[in-house]
Amino acid sequence: MASTDRSWSLKGLPLRENLSSGLLHLDGHPQTPSTPRGLTPLTSKVASVLSTTHSDTEFRDALTLLDERKIQNDAETRRRVRLDLQKEVIDSNGEVIAEFGRVAEQLRRIKTTIDKLNNGYEDMKSQVVEAHRQTLPALSEASSLLEQRRQIEIKQELLGAFRQHFVMTDNEVAVLTQTAEPVDGRFFDALSKAKKISKDCEILLGFEKQTLGLELMEQTSKNINLGFQKLYKWIQREFKTLNLENPQMNSSIRRALRVLAERPSLFQNCLDFFSEARERILSDSFYVALTGTSQLGTEDQSVKPIDMLAHDPLRYVGDMLAWIHSATVSEREALEVLFVAEGEELAKGFKSGRDAEIWRLIAEDDEVEADFNALKALNDLVDRDISGAARVLRQRMEQVIQANEDTIPAYKLANLVNFYRITFQKTLGPSSNLVELIGGLETEALRQFRALIRDHIATLQGEFQHAPLDLGPPPFLQESLKQLNAICKTYDASLSASEDRESEFENVLAEAFEPFMAGCENMAKNMNTQNGAIFLINCISSAVSSLEPFEFTQRRTRKLREKSDEAAKGLVTSQYHFFRRGSGLDAIFSKLEEDDEKSASLLDEKALSQASQTLDDFLPSALMDAMDNLKHLQDSKLAREVTEEAAEQFCNDFEQLEEVITEGDNDSVDSEEEEGFRSVFPRTTAEIRVLLS
Repeated sequence: MASTDRSWSLKGLPLRENLSSGLLHLDGHPQTPSTPRGLTPLTSKVASVLSTTHSDTEFRDALTLLDERKIQNDAETRRRVRLDLQKEVIDSNGEVIAEFGRVAEQLRRIKTTIDKLNNGYEDMKSQVVEAHRQTLPALSEASSLLEQRRQIEIKQELLGAFRQHFVMTDNEVAVLTQTAEPVDGRFFDALSKAKKISKDCEILLGFEKQTLGLELMEQTSKNINLGFQKLYKWIQREFKTLNLENPQMNSSIRRALRVLAERPSLFQNCLDFFSEARERILSDSFYVALTGTSQLGTEDQSVKPIDMLAHDPLRYVGDMLAWIHSATVSEREALEVLFVAEGEELAKGFKSGRDAEIWRLIAEDDEVEADFNALKALNDLVDRDISGAARVLRQRMEQVIQANEDTIPAYKLANLVNFYRITFQKTLGPSSNLVELIGGLETEALRQFRALIRDHIATLQGEFQHAPLDLGPPPFLQESLKQLNAICKTYDASLSASEDRESEFENVLAEAFEPFMAGCENMAKNMNTQNGAIFLINCISSAVSSLEPFEFTQRRTRKLREKSDEAAKGLVTSQYHFFRRGSGLDAIFSKLEEDDEKSASLLDEKALSQASQTLDDFLPSALMDAMDNLKHLQDSKLAREVTEEAAEQFCNDFEQLEEVITEGDNDSVDSEEEEGFRSVFPRTTAEIRVLLS
């Protein structure tokens, strides 16, 4: 039991002074505690126990360990526990001392190793210093050589970049300048590189030494000029082999023309060459279309000659103008690919080319040239292409215009030419030569039309002296109105560029209508007032009926109606005087009109009696007689209106006379045997109105 208890480990138990004070020493003798004076050992023990709190962690751990060992609390056990604890402390201290001994041995070994390392380091350091001293000249020389190599490599790179950027290879120069080489993508690449070199040489000229820049620019400019000359000749050769019947330009020619635009003079020469070739082709084609045979006399069976329609001037001219228009449109569509799709590139090329021209560099600042207009250039080229055929057209049309002797066809011909003039103006612009040519033909056609009208009027001078017996429109006016109606229909169906069509048509009316109306007015002046007015109204009515359906003659129609109204007023006056004279009251009305007071003293009973008898005889047939005066007036409605207005004026005068008679009878102071004016003049205004209505 005792041996088992000794094997327990008590390292976990804390050693406390108050516990050890009650245990035995190793020699087995109890330790005499040193107690303060006046305290007994028991008191001291109790105080020590009581001073230890149960909440102390070490105390609680010691109690727990003792409980686990199941130690009995007796004197033997306490002695054994104390001895075991002291033994364990001694063993632990011995182990610590042994470990520190081993640590000291290791430290001595480490010191020896460090000493060896220090010696080796010092030896190596001395060797390195010696080696560095010996290799320092070689390293310095090697460093200098490496720096020189780096500088040389940089110079080589710069030289390579310079040669690649500023120097053209022999192959590139050959592609650019030699005519044996084709004009393809390599040519345009070489030309672009040469132009870039020429532009970048300006940077080299900014340095102090300009020799290299000048030499490069001179050589590059020479190569560029040779390249443009090669391109110019190549384009001319391509134009010679181009299918001029269908001048569709392929992409190579379009690109070449875009590049050549940087040399405006060469570009213009190419266009001139092209336009001359196209002019010949179109002239020959137009000649074949006219005659059915070529210039060499070869007959083309597939063509129906336009000259076969020469007997019909209008159709003949229309077919010729239609052919010219078709050729113009086809030509424009074929060339639009170049001038519209590539117009911006051409404009840039022209601008850069003009800016590089020497004479522009020395020009004055105020001399400003217009920018390149692709659409205008296209229209000008088409205009030049069609100019040869246009000259043939002018010759044929002048013959047709001069040979025509009919008024209506002459105007239709002028109107047809006007239609094509407006059409060509929309296609090629107002300043083109073709539009000017067509405009001249239109002017000539209108001149011929006016000449025919004047000749026709001259032949009718004899007819202007004799009016028809029925006072109707004379035959020459009826014929002129038929012609005018046909002219109006032609103009109404035509295409006009004028916004004010009435003003434009006034020129036609001045030539084809006014002379005839003026002749009718002169004839009316030579007649008596009534017949002249009837004749003039009949003529105006016929003219109005011819002009009224058209919008562009409304102004002239209003003027004619005003003249007709003036003539109708004259008829009203004539009918009014007819009523006054026929009724026998003209003298009485005149006396009353002369007297502002309209006194009854002016009336004469005998005159009233005689007038009353005449009035009674006149009234039954007065209205019929008045209408018979206007029997030649073709407008029966107007005749009735004129008669009714004249009758109304007569009734108003009669009403005034009746008022004067009534006042005279009321103021009379005669004897009862005298009956007054009413007895000799019994008619009333109401009766007159009934009989004249």
